[in-house]
Amino acid sequence: MPHDLSRLRGIVPPLVTPLAGADELDVAGLERLLARVLTAPVAGVFVLGTTGEGPNLSHRLRREVVERTVALVAGRVPVFVGITDTSMADCAALADFAASKGADAVVVAPPYYHKPSPAELRRWLSTLAPRLPLPLYPYNMPAHTRTVFDPDTLKLAMDLPNCPGFKDSGGDLAYFESVLRLRDRHRPDWRVFVGPEHLTRQATALGGDGGVNGGANLFPQLFTDLFAAADRRDDAIAERLHERVLVLGGIYRLGEGESAVVRGLKAGLAQMGICSDLCAEPWESLAPAAFDEVRSILSRVAG
Repeated sequence: MPHDLSRLRGIVPPLVTPLAGADELDVAGLERLLARVLTAPVAGVFVLGTTGEGPNLSHRLRREVVERTVALVAGRVPVFVGITDTSMADCAALADFAASKGADAVVVAPPYYHKPSPAELRRWLSTLAPRLPLPLYPYNMPAHTRTVFDPDTLKLAMDLPNCPGFKDSGGDLAYFESVLRLRDRHRPDWRVFVGPEHLTRQATALGGDGGVNGGANLFPQLFTDLFAAADRRDDAIAERLHERVLVLGGIYRLGEGESAVVRGLKAGLAQMGICSDLCAEPWESLAPAAFDEVRSILSRVAG
């Protein structure tokens, strides 16, 4: 039975993609990762996003990730699939495949090589959305796409019948708040989620609907507890949990470049015995010299 996404609120972990080789899924690692994440009351799981290294993976491997994840989740929570691609046809093809395997929704960032103008972005979205067989969540990720969803494009998205919400990973809390104001005026039932986990507490307090937080791969209960506390305005508990999230953030600063977050997450998962720390090419794993610091951070967060 399809999940009711109109009520979606909470933490949706953007899963890393466990790898056993350059183009080989670590199936046992994916099983262990999902077993860990689903111990907490997460609102769903999201594959092939930034944390999942989606654009770095072959089209064949992306499909395997979707098929195996949907089968392993077995309907317990909604499965969201990243379909971001430079080609609209390939976006739609992956969405069709995800629908055929039982996924619940797709998530898409703007094309990331040829930067679209605002008018082109609106044309891209209005052309793509009707071609998709699943609900669509636009994904604001300007650090990787060089494109920001402007107010007119957001209004267009809110008017799309198959677009129930939005994910913002821009890291700009003022922008996030402006999206919430636009939502409240234009479509109050639109669900708005924040990506950067250090902003989850504040974003929730402002009226956001949850977080798509990479750290939930490692400590899912920490993030579901944080959202619940922030949502019920329990400032004392939310502050304590937020401080632990900030400690965890140290794991993302142990390497350089855009791969640092994924590298840190996979290093942490390797230390926990969940999956290897292998990253998708051309990204490299964290240097062994940093492993002691990874263990220290994990220990401090776990308490």
